[in-house]
Amino acid sequence: MSGTSAREEILARVREALGQTGGEPRGDEPGDAAGGPCAYRAASGLDEDALVELLVDRLVDYKARVEVVEPDRLAEAIRTRLEGKRFVVPEGLPAAWLDPSLEESKVTDSREARIGVELLDELDAVVTSSAVSIAETGTIVLDGSPDQGRRAISLVPDHHVCVVPVETIVGIVPEGFTRLDATRPLTLISGPSATSDIELERVEGVHGPRTLDVLIVR
Repeated sequence: MSGTSAREEILARVREALGQTGGEPRGDEPGDAAGGPCAYRAASGLDEDALVELLVDRLVDYKARVEVVEPDRLAEAIRTRLEGKRFVVPEGLPAAWLDPSLEESKVTDSREARIGVELLDELDAVVTSSAVSIAETGTIVLDGSPDQGRRAISLVPDHHVCVVPVETIVGIVPEGFTRLDATRPLTLISGPSATSDIELERVEGVHGPRTLDVLIVR
């Protein structure tokens, strides 16, 4: 290597790969192959119809049960999914979303009066709203707001009925995170909880609800 040590040669190659000259970084911004700044997508450009269609497609592919409902049919849609079940709701869930016939089966959770894990495990279902839904990845995000509640209530019951207001649907991940507060307790949901065992057999309900019903309100 004629006077150049292996260490010096390796470092020289690293500097070259990083685009450094004289040991100085080329710039703070990541670059593209031509040396210019990367142009990351910040928005999908999809209209409401396309966003809903894409989100439904992704969620169904993840084995979620999805229905697009009008606001005046939401209470009926929730009732049909909860008949015969005991369920929990966060204290901030709009009362108009629940049919009065479900009152005796409802348990309310709040940060001041938290339901214990043992009782949560005995309940059949949970109903929450959602903060943001990302169509491209089929991901629903809960952020612990009063209509979504503590993370535990959306993870322990076996059946999650999740309401997605159409105005909270975005196209891509950067759009979604501009609407979220990263300091809040975020829960990202992409279909029912599922994993694979050692024989690569799909097993559902290991880390969260086995059944996910998504009601897109439009």
